[in-house]
Amino acid sequence: MEQFVVSARKYRPVTFDSVVGQSHITTTLKNAIKTEHLAQAFLFCGPRGVGKTTCARILAKTINCQNVGADTEPCNECTSCKNFAQNASFNIHELDAASNNSVEDIRNLIDQVRFPPQDGKFKVYIIDEVHMLSSAAFNAFLKTLEEPPSYAIFILATTEKHKILPTILSRCQIFDFNRIQIKDMASHLAEISTKEGIESEPEALELIAQKADGGLRDALSMFDLNVTFSTDKKLTYAEVLENLHVLDYDYYFKITDALFAGDLSESLLVLNEILEKGFDGHQFVTGLNGHFRNLLVGKDSRTIDLMEVSTSVKQKYLDQTKKLSQGFLMSALSIGSQVDLSYKSAKNQRLHVEIGLMKMASISQVLNLSTLPNGEAEKKNSTSLSSSNKSEDSIPAEVTKVPPPPVEKKAAVGTKPKFKSSKLRSTVDLEEEVLKTEIKTVAKKENAQEIVANKPYTLEDVKAGLLACTKIMQRQSQQMILKSNFDLSEEGVITLKLVNQTLMDLFDESKQDILDFVRKQIQNNSLQLTAILVAAKNEGKPRTEQEKFKAMLDKNPALKDFKDELGLDLIY
Repeated sequence: MEQFVVSARKYRPVTFDSVVGQSHITTTLKNAIKTEHLAQAFLFCGPRGVGKTTCARILAKTINCQNVGADTEPCNECTSCKNFAQNASFNIHELDAASNNSVEDIRNLIDQVRFPPQDGKFKVYIIDEVHMLSSAAFNAFLKTLEEPPSYAIFILATTEKHKILPTILSRCQIFDFNRIQIKDMASHLAEISTKEGIESEPEALELIAQKADGGLRDALSMFDLNVTFSTDKKLTYAEVLENLHVLDYDYYFKITDALFAGDLSESLLVLNEILEKGFDGHQFVTGLNGHFRNLLVGKDSRTIDLMEVSTSVKQKYLDQTKKLSQGFLMSALSIGSQVDLSYKSAKNQRLHVEIGLMKMASISQVLNLSTLPNGEAEKKNSTSLSSSNKSEDSIPAEVTKVPPPPVEKKAAVGTKPKFKSSKLRSTVDLEEEVLKTEIKTVAKKENAQEIVANKPYTLEDVKAGLLACTKIMQRQSQQMILKSNFDLSEEGVITLKLVNQTLMDLFDESKQDILDFVRKQIQNNSLQLTAILVAAKNEGKPRTEQEKFKAMLDKNPALKDFKDELGLDLIY
């Protein structure tokens, strides 16, 4: 029985042209060989399985080849090439820095560098996982790396470039290897399938390429695994899906349709089916977020190519994205991201995912309120509010399931704007935030429509408007904003003078609501509102104990009789 050789070794590239997905690297190296502009040290960095060590070996083989072709490729026939193919070349040395990372190992390498090659032009030293060298070993290597003999070339390979000392980086030509694209990887797997006589579906090969996440070695390992799983040397999409334990796209398409339609029951049933098949809830959430991302990029013809999926699946995305609104996708992706971030810290992870689906299923209902005409939106909102709360910016109970805060209604002033604290805003659900934004937008449009002509106003009118707004404030700190002094410019800019940063932060939070109220009160839409920090004036404020007693005595003269009656001996 012939010994089995894994595809990653059997089909390892032996020429620059056979390297997959790294044309920017191979073209540069071929030009350097052709023009004899070879550096003394190279650093190949990038993810695992993208061809760093392979390119290092091809480079070492090519520069020692005795009959380099016109296309700058090794001939594979000379003595040097044959010795290299049999791992018998004395000019090429490979060192694994993961197990040879001490100063002593580097000293042994430096001792070998002193001897010139017996056969060939160059002695090439390939050091894999060079970031594993100790700091002392790096420092011992510096001088030789910077000024090696003319026949010595060092090729360093690493997956973690950031761990290498800057002094090493400055002495090397750095080549960054890219993750291999899915289409290039699938094409390479198709060529191997043809050579091995294996019938394979394009969707199956693309699924393997996606699962490999840019590493060709991982893709070849999964390819061998699936070929072994199949007894008739045939790779089908269904079998690869089952063998690699990958969640099918159809589940995401199905649950997205249910969420957009507001069918919560169907969404939960699909989630239950996914979990019963052994898939992790976190895997489902990340996959669903990726699905929403693909739908968003499919909205624009310029970004369609950003979807790394097969042609048939891409068409499914394009068909579904036509049915969905961008607002729904953005809101769903925002909720999915929050579920993803907090999944590991959740006590009941399944319930955590289900709550996220509940929020997504209600997005369409929330967004539909903002698309209605003003009259219909008001009518729809009024039917969902309680009889004691009919404010324009209140939240419908059937959407949020959270009772809105109490609202005091002023008959003379009109609808009371709410001034919520940042703490309260941070705890509301996404549906409340979306609905509040849309309803406030409608309210602002209505206010603008009511003020058809800007009526003239005076300083007293502005004072009255600010006073009316102060009276409906809920918090004392908010009332202090409008009790501050202010200036009114000729251009209609109201400038409040605030005495500390706390009031300034509260002003920034409530600025728009205050301005809308004052504009409506004065019936002039050209007013502007701003604020500045000023130093607090303390003139006349009692500071000493004597001054404080005199101030109290001025307010209440009976305090002196009270002191005398008690016989208090005060120095005032």
